[in-house]
Amino acid sequence: MSKLKQLREERGLPQKAVAKSVGITTSYYGMIELGTRRPSLDLAIRICKYFDLSVEEVFE
Repeated sequence: MSKLKQLREERGLPQKAVAKSVGITTSYYGMIELGTRRPSLDLAIRICKYFDLSVEEVFE
């Protein structure tokens, strides 16, 4: 399981909620969770701010 998926599921959040909060589509967020797409640095930072974690903690 990816770190992003683990973080999201621990908080009981659907992909749609995270995706909307960081300004991307649900399908794109799903691809990031699966590892088929890599987020830009800007997007990675937005995702980390959403989870209130550092980039290193999320994308190690």
